[in-house]
Amino acid sequence: MNNLLPSDPTSIGGYPLLGRLGAGGMGQVFLSRTGSGRLLALKTIRDDLGSEPGFEERFAREISNSDRVRSPWTVTVVDYSAPGRRPQWLATEYVPAPSLAEWVTAHGVLSQTALLSLAAELCGALRAVHQAGLAHRDVKPGNILLARDRPRLIDFGIARAADDTRHTRLGVSVGSPGFLAPDQAVGGVAAAPADVFSLAAVLVYAATGHGPFSRAGEQIPAATLLYRVVHEEPDLEGVPPELVPLLTACLAKDPAVRPTAAQLGGWLEERGGRIGRWPEECPTVLAGKLTEAEHSARTMVDLAHHSTAALADQDSAGAAARSDTVLATPAEPVRRRPPAWLLTTAIAAVAVVVAVAATVYFGTQRSSAKSSPSAQGRPSGSASSASSATEGKTPSASAQKPRETQQSQESQKSQEPKDKGAALKVIRATFELAAGESVAAGARSLTMQQDGNLVVSDQDHEPRWAAMTKGEGNSARFQADGNLVVYDSGGQFLWSSRTNGHQGAVLVFQVDGNVVIKSGDTVLWAAGTES
Repeated sequence: MNNLLPSDPTSIGGYPLLGRLGAGGMGQVFLSRTGSGRLLALKTIRDDLGSEPGFEERFAREISNSDRVRSPWTVTVVDYSAPGRRPQWLATEYVPAPSLAEWVTAHGVLSQTALLSLAAELCGALRAVHQAGLAHRDVKPGNILLARDRPRLIDFGIARAADDTRHTRLGVSVGSPGFLAPDQAVGGVAAAPADVFSLAAVLVYAATGHGPFSRAGEQIPAATLLYRVVHEEPDLEGVPPELVPLLTACLAKDPAVRPTAAQLGGWLEERGGRIGRWPEECPTVLAGKLTEAEHSARTMVDLAHHSTAALADQDSAGAAARSDTVLATPAEPVRRRPPAWLLTTAIAAVAVVVAVAATVYFGTQRSSAKSSPSAQGRPSGSASSASSATEGKTPSASAQKPRETQQSQESQKSQEPKDKGAALKVIRATFELAAGESVAAGARSLTMQQDGNLVVSDQDHEPRWAAMTKGEGNSARFQADGNLVVYDSGGQFLWSSRTNGHQGAVLVFQVDGNVVIKSGDTVLWAAGTES
């Protein structure tokens, strides 16, 4: 999850945009919500694709295909753009879960029991696709979400009916190198057997950390990878021995001799791979990560709703003031300003939406064991599980006037800025704020309030950003791995900037009023408090 860019629209098709989920072959993907608060993944279509002759018909086919495959392993289509409208878009239910690619990169390969369960579930997913008369044609680790109840097979962006050859041209391959079948690599018609090949390649990846035609850590051109897929035998070293014969059969060069998804599912069941076991067999750490992601996504929707309500109240107050002005006599014009608490609430809620949006993702980098918070007796940062406890509230009035800690006075120096991006103060790890302590520079202060909330305030001591945490005895710590974390009195984390894994990162008070975490010239996190 990333924040929206300044150039991004605030809504599409009447759905508000809350953040960026990523980008695919067809366009951008945003997090959105329905009026009732249901989370959506809203996919927009690239302008160059949308303008191609015949694309609108193919886009309509994608929607039709997605709607035809109704199964527990797919996501539901909720809404889509009307014909002729620009931009074209498609909204599906949002699943707050990491992809298999993200999980393996960040946490390593799956255990044998988890691998068997994943294989069984994905066979079920492919059976549903094939029974609908379709071929997915892009089964890969990035298109598999490890959800809580079962994995999801997503992105039918290039799916076509199995017998539809109108958009297949000789010499043109569709799919992802390393996971697509040799029949796809040479530009042939990709049907159900190609999906089975791709599924086997995905399972090799889940078991070893790399595909069957690449080596661990190897970076090779796509053309070389395609050559191996067509001409070389797969490398199954590291795959559990009992699965090697099954995957070897699925990775056959000749599509006619590969098993069907139903046959593969039967073989897996004989070896203990059964549908419905995923919640028990999935990685233990995954369950906790999913809880955090679900809570963060829901908190963001709630805060966005609160922000909208607060701004609406502000508009109503402004309208009332204008009405009073009209009714007042010309000799004594009445000018009213919206109550200060309305403005404070709106500013704080909007700022927290941005902050929480930055947490709803699964990182793909690991902190070194030497520098990770857990190695120091503290957990590594993750999305806040306490945000909703203070939703809709401005930072407590218990915030004291900012006062520098002795540590900050002794170790930090201010310097005159030369440009807008210059630093008023640079704080290097490790740096800690106990309850009631602050560090300030220019017009901004970072305060660990007595009520447990970490707050960035302006020169008038008005909150501009808040972690929305609370609790007696909380502390904030800018760690050696570049992560800013709020801990409770027992050492358990409540909120983090999710910037762990960047040794040498610094906390910077900028002349423009923003408080950021930077690694070199790269901004890893920002409070969004520019003047």
